[in-house]
Amino acid sequence: MNATHMEQSFGQRIKNNNIVQAWLVLTLALFFGASLAGIQLTLAPTIEANKINETRQKVPELVFGKAGALEILKQNQQLEITPQTMEIEKHGTKVFYSVFETRVAGKLAGWVVKTAGQGYADKIELLIGLDSAAETITGLFVLDQKETPGLGNKIVTEKWRNQFIAKKTGSPLTVTKEGAKAPNEIDGVTGATISSRAVSSIINTTMNDLKGMLAAKAR
Repeated sequence: MNATHMEQSFGQRIKNNNIVQAWLVLTLALFFGASLAGIQLTLAPTIEANKINETRQKVPELVFGKAGALEILKQNQQLEITPQTMEIEKHGTKVFYSVFETRVAGKLAGWVVKTAGQGYADKIELLIGLDSAAETITGLFVLDQKETPGLGNKIVTEKWRNQFIAKKTGSPLTVTKEGAKAPNEIDGVTGATISSRAVSSIINTTMNDLKGMLAAKAR
């Protein structure tokens, strides 16, 4: 066997080996992808049930604040939380919101709205607490997110979320990197402007959709 033939044969073996490896990688990727999808489908009902339970637990705190919720508990006041679905039509498409009406001793005290929108990495799910007239934000909780660890996922921190408390819903919220000065401004998370703006945008969209309906129910 001459040198040229040996080189060709060696090259062919390398090529065949690369093809085999490529197919192996593709097969493994498909296998693990299918496995993960199967796991997600299996766990989806449990995850959703956990979110529902977490939402119900968070409602008092989001409407009254931590201290207010504890005071209601201590005084054993009658707290009623009624879940309902609100429907609006946008651009020919129906949009549904889960809303929790909150009453104390029969009197409307506030609302908690479950909403979601696109973040930097994936969907962000929020719980927004509102006063009875839906004029003021009383609390904010991040129910689910997959933002960048150490950056975008800082939107879950209480310190950052607390900026939204007492913000008025009549003006769209805006994110700044220069330090919030105007009443409708929010300090963005350093290095995660997109995630910060996503949260504000989700709130703005939700209030634009529901503010009128919630205020009407409060009358």
